[in-house]
Amino acid sequence: MRTDPITLQVLRNHCRAAAESMATTLYRTAHSTFVKETEDFTVQFLDAQGKTCAVPLDLGATWYPGVDYEAAIGLVPGGYAPGDIAMTNDPYSGYLATHSPDTNMWKPVFHEGRIIAFAGGHIHNVDVGGAVPASLSRTLTEVHQEGIRVPPSKLFHEGVLDEKLLRVILANVRVPDQNWGDLKALIAAVNTGERRILDLVRRFGVETLVDGMADLLDYGEAQARAVLAGLPDGEYAFADYCDEDGPDGDPLRLKLTLRITGDSAVLDFTGTDPQTLSSMNVPTGGHARHSLVMVGVYYVLSALSPKIMLNFGTTRPFTCILPEGSVVNPQHPAAVGMRSLTCARLRSLVFGAFVQAAPERLPAAPAGSSSIINISGENRRTGKRSIVAVAPIVGGGGGMPHRDGTDGSGADAAYLKNSPIEITESEAPVRVLRYGLMPDSGGAGAHRGGMATVLEFTTDAPDAVVTARNRDRSVFQPWGTLGGRPGAASTFALNPGTPAEHDLRNTDLFNLPPGGVVRIVSPGGGGRGDPFTRPAEAVLADVRSGRVTPEAAARDYGVVIRDAGVDEQATAGLRAAQPSRAGQRFDFGPARLAHERVWTEEAYAALHAMLAKLPVSWRSRSKKAVFAALRGTPDSTPAEVIARLQDQAAARRG
Repeated sequence: MRTDPITLQVLRNHCRAAAESMATTLYRTAHSTFVKETEDFTVQFLDAQGKTCAVPLDLGATWYPGVDYEAAIGLVPGGYAPGDIAMTNDPYSGYLATHSPDTNMWKPVFHEGRIIAFAGGHIHNVDVGGAVPASLSRTLTEVHQEGIRVPPSKLFHEGVLDEKLLRVILANVRVPDQNWGDLKALIAAVNTGERRILDLVRRFGVETLVDGMADLLDYGEAQARAVLAGLPDGEYAFADYCDEDGPDGDPLRLKLTLRITGDSAVLDFTGTDPQTLSSMNVPTGGHARHSLVMVGVYYVLSALSPKIMLNFGTTRPFTCILPEGSVVNPQHPAAVGMRSLTCARLRSLVFGAFVQAAPERLPAAPAGSSSIINISGENRRTGKRSIVAVAPIVGGGGGMPHRDGTDGSGADAAYLKNSPIEITESEAPVRVLRYGLMPDSGGAGAHRGGMATVLEFTTDAPDAVVTARNRDRSVFQPWGTLGGRPGAASTFALNPGTPAEHDLRNTDLFNLPPGGVVRIVSPGGGGRGDPFTRPAEAVLADVRSGRVTPEAAARDYGVVIRDAGVDEQATAGLRAAQPSRAGQRFDFGPARLAHERVWTEEAYAALHAMLAKLPVSWRSRSKKAVFAALRGTPDSTPAEVIARLQDQAAARRG
């Protein structure tokens, strides 16, 4: 290591402070609710190769502490000069931007004629044009439908704004003033980053700073390797499911085999379903440490070592195997706008693999669904049409080794802040009728899963369009562990409790008539530990606070509540009659158990063996044909259906 330990810790704190300054600038100057309130943005302090050295911990999204800008930086034609600022939102150019609403920006920092670092970051634009308001829907099939895409290009040339590029961008979006306001906030953030980096040069000297950034990456790597070395070597296989692989589709299976050997690990996604015909694909380009598939790893490392430093070095002990043509490595021009839905399930997938390696140290599954509600319509108070994020609906965290899961704020999506009702109602044509926590939604456990969030709202706009991206977990529930029960599934309804009630399930785009009421309930977190061992006093406290109903207290915990207190004799009798659940590693819920009685590991192996022989463009269609044929002949097994379809295909060729 080139830097002495004391100086390195000082540099670590200064680099993080520089990143925090960038984040504060962006947060304070952004225009859209989704950036200035929800905080769907990131900033990064990068070395000269584009590797992330430091990120803020108090502001913004937690997805990208190990993001790698190097490929995108190299795609900008003509090299760099002082004052340049480059940008991209194209998911297939360098695999930096991860869907078209995410605009990434970076600025080179020069010292005496050489680039010593970059200041970078991204914002989520509420809309970048395309087929639907807010640009994102599961119904889209090609990236071309998801709005304007800008390959890595210079927005500023030596400090001068490229007005032509800006005009093209703003001409293709629905709310140009809002987009330009957020872009200016990101420009201000990278300019702040440049100033702070040069301040560090003046304070420490350029060579100390450059060497220190390299050593920070090595330090992050060493800390991650220390965590892995503390886990037992082994192979840990896990699967999880998105409810559907598209509108009215079939379950989307994600498969991971985690192999830990000493202080390194391989994450092998072989067995994951093929890229979809919807927008749920995750654009990684096969990068062995792509940040989208590493997010779950960041959270696991932070849980096992809370003071770990997260940067690109943290990712070095890990190698991801991402089969080409799968949903985690799609081929262009597959749509990718709803990649965050699949990424939520990837996090649960990673958690499930690591839980097997460290069952006593990790929690149950979080809600794993963060529905982002947007509304497009005329605001009658202002007379203007707007596209506004109403709220992120994030479910509960999984039950933890030492306490209950966090209510309404799943650990893997807690960075998405709720928007104050007053802000939402002033900027969007909505009236919020209910916003709170949903009783009986947290998975039962010795440590209860966190409760779900519920939101109800109406509108007076004559032509309102609602988008609800990332809708999932309406079928497959967040799993409980060590005897804990799964969290409640999500629900989504139009005009609930009326004769006109309509179950929207995982619909993500619909028209809301004036006076119509929408209710969305997130999933709850999974429970951890046998719920019949939970102290009766804790169950009583949950009942008194409205988290658990008396009926659920008796059914799920064996605690009988009478006259606002615990009936100890009835409780003891009810609990004594229950078999222990402590040996049950996972409880996936009835929907998954029913699915896997038919679709066994062997059945999926046969399916993927068949699909591997086909061109990528045929795989998702062929999977759909297999599922449809099986529904048409329910007495058949998947293996029989696959064999029959293969015979039919061979006969056509012959």
